[in-house]
Amino acid sequence: MGLGHTCRNLAIARAITAEDPEATVLLATGSDDAMQLGIPERVEVLKLPSLRKVANESYAARRLLVSPADIHRLRSGLLTGVVGGFRPDVVLVDKHPLGAGGELRDALHLVRQQGGAAVLGLRDILDDPETVRAEWAAHDLGRCISELYDRLLIYGQRGVFDPVAEYGLPPEVESRSIFCGYVTRDTARPLMRDRMLDEGSSSGQPVVMATVGGGEDGTVLVSAFLEASYGAPWRAVAVTGPQAPLGVQSRLEGLATRAGASLHRFLPDLCGMLANADVLVCMGGYNTLSEALALRLPVVCVPRVHPRREQLMRAEAFERLGLLECVRPETLASGTLREAIRRALRRSRLDVARRCAAEIHLNGASQAAAALREVAARAVSHRQAEPNSVAAEAWTPTPHSLEV
Repeated sequence: MGLGHTCRNLAIARAITAEDPEATVLLATGSDDAMQLGIPERVEVLKLPSLRKVANESYAARRLLVSPADIHRLRSGLLTGVVGGFRPDVVLVDKHPLGAGGELRDALHLVRQQGGAAVLGLRDILDDPETVRAEWAAHDLGRCISELYDRLLIYGQRGVFDPVAEYGLPPEVESRSIFCGYVTRDTARPLMRDRMLDEGSSSGQPVVMATVGGGEDGTVLVSAFLEASYGAPWRAVAVTGPQAPLGVQSRLEGLATRAGASLHRFLPDLCGMLANADVLVCMGGYNTLSEALALRLPVVCVPRVHPRREQLMRAEAFERLGLLECVRPETLASGTLREAIRRALRRSRLDVARRCAAEIHLNGASQAAAALREVAARAVSHRQAEPNSVAAEAWTPTPHSLEV
């Protein structure tokens, strides 16, 4: 659905096609920016009508003037039709076991009938355990995962947070779970440059970047960053996010001009830009933190706390491991942020690299790709052995619990 989900799955798609010259991937997403993120060879994108989150587990159409029921019916029909026509060997679903509003239920049953397999991918933390357990119990999602999915890929590691235990998943799901490590995009591609990065480098000033993911709720952080950068001994680059409210753009541009900062709405190769920065100021989104740590970049994190506590939990866990500095949202001000940035500038990439090497695994894309290829190969083998079988229980998964 969101930009982060799309980035993560494009990284996995890239790893799949890089490792298997005969693999092809169709990515279904509601994100408007997928095509700007760089589509790997043998990967196609199906743009679904976009959703917007109204509340936890409640969605409506982002642009179409249709009811929530109609937008879910439309998306469900598209997804089921794609499964029928593309006939995937394996379907990877991100976060929602049944899709937003249950829109994937029919498609998942059709995958089974066609002899394919289904894999659920979960980022390391969804929300606090009490909230997730209550939401999943209301829809009996533990049982649904057990019945519909052959593997559970966890994009994290047990030593940081164990969603299987914390969210009370059934034993049969635990036996199918693989802790992949953290998924990051390929950081070896050509790097994008920015005027402020070049000027910072030539002047000897460090460069500090601020990014807030999609940007729907990041205006307060961007504003505090630009105010903190006024007269500061660093070059500032801020990215508001493609979903930032248009009404605040002129005010942010004024703050950026006063601070001598570079302001962007969207950067297709943000990861390449980060490689040239000295410190990152960000929220606590999965992709942003994973990619920053993959680049061994000192981080000042101001996590979101509403409507979910996911970002706060991740930021606090990473702070306990010595991977970043966390500024709680209730303490956010230009002064506190400025001091946190000063402390981060005193930290070297070598120090971050040592902490990362000691604490976390950042090869999640290749680990997820390997697991998906194994699942797909077994589905293909079963189809060839029983070409006329369309039973829902087309093949039985083997217990396979791993952690890297």
